[in-house]
Amino acid sequence: MNIHSGSRQILIHGMVLVMVGLVWGLAVPGTPHPRLALGAHIQFMTNGMLFIVLATALLALPHSVGLKSVRVMVVAAWLTWAMALSEVANSWWGTTQMLPIAASQAGASGGEHMQELIVSVAHIAAGLGLISAWALLLIGFVKPPAGAGST
Repeated sequence: MNIHSGSRQILIHGMVLVMVGLVWGLAVPGTPHPRLALGAHIQFMTNGMLFIVLATALLALPHSVGLKSVRVMVVAAWLTWAMALSEVANSWWGTTQMLPIAASQAGASGGEHMQELIVSVAHIAAGLGLISAWALLLIGFVKPPAGAGST
């Protein structure tokens, strides 16, 4: 993988996240906890757009983001999939520990221990991945690109 191919992978992840979010939106009313299903829809759409913006910046603007940073961003995209899919499952499970406000609004009563654990771990991992990816992107744009002279 190089920076360009990694950036394209991130772009594709973003586009597919948005597409899955659009399709998932059709299923929201048919789930036992539609409010939690709506949260999954919003996660797909929002995070998909975030990755599209991230990849577009990497592909179109001068930066000093390195290959290791791009790899972290690709991992963050995969972790985001796990988180969004855990929210899809949660629209049937009705877990309450990680998303207590949405769970309360949905009338969820809590899931099995393993279900709660899956949702919690997926959200924590994705959150840390997204924070890392955006921090590395910011650093790579604040730092002058290689070969840029001072003016």
